[in-house]
Amino acid sequence: MTTGASRSGKMNRLENDVAIVTGSTKGIGTGVAERLAAEGASVVVSGRSEDDGQATVESIQEAGGTAHFVRADMREPADIKTLVEATVAEFDGLDVLVNNAGVETYTSADEATIDDWSFVVETDFRAFWLAGKYAYEHMDDGAVVNMSSNHSIATTPNIFPYNAVKAGINGLTRAMAVDFGPKVRVNTVAPGWVAVERTTSDMSEERRQKLESIHPTGRLGTPEDVAGAVAFVASDDAAFVTGSTITVDGGRTAVLQDDFLPNYREQR
Repeated sequence: MTTGASRSGKMNRLENDVAIVTGSTKGIGTGVAERLAAEGASVVVSGRSEDDGQATVESIQEAGGTAHFVRADMREPADIKTLVEATVAEFDGLDVLVNNAGVETYTSADEATIDDWSFVVETDFRAFWLAGKYAYEHMDDGAVVNMSSNHSIATTPNIFPYNAVKAGINGLTRAMAVDFGPKVRVNTVAPGWVAVERTTSDMSEERRQKLESIHPTGRLGTPEDVAGAVAFVASDDAAFVTGSTITVDGGRTAVLQDDFLPNYREQR
């Protein structure tokens, strides 16, 4: 059996579809954009960095896919609307929206400021609603995928309000699924610890081994692991799946991790 790290191949489940992936200039978002393109979709890559965005576009094009970059800051409602309109103008339609752009904060519920709260809510929550709202107007038979986190199910200290907002996304997905049906399906993908440059660049080998040990799969996730789940719920293979949350965390939230918590508190 192959793992997400070694699995490859293209199934063309999204052939002739048009997809937006927000926050796709790096990390998980890039992996999702590349996977949707490999599945046949024309992909709009979006983020704040034009250099990183164009690099993702070039990667997709070099692999034989179709991609276009639109710069957007998801804290700006006007940018979100422009992103959707530019996509429709470029590709004459919209079938898939992946709300992936997000930020994190490392504080607690008692120490967080209003600015901390607004920063995360505007980027990780309000933007998801607005992007879905604007995309819905152009979709006849589409899919919205909201990126949440396993922190929406079980969390650790000092990651507020990120964890609260991610839990809210799961509820947002259910509300959108009810209101957008039957023509648009809406689902959540909730990743766990995914090995990307931002999360592992300064990680010691000892810490990595500790993290891997608390996963029943024995490893950290990859962007490809998450992208596979996104491609599934975006495709007709998930035609009867809506309002659901799919956790992609290697079983981490299935394990009681009391022995890990004190160490985590010390390192935070």
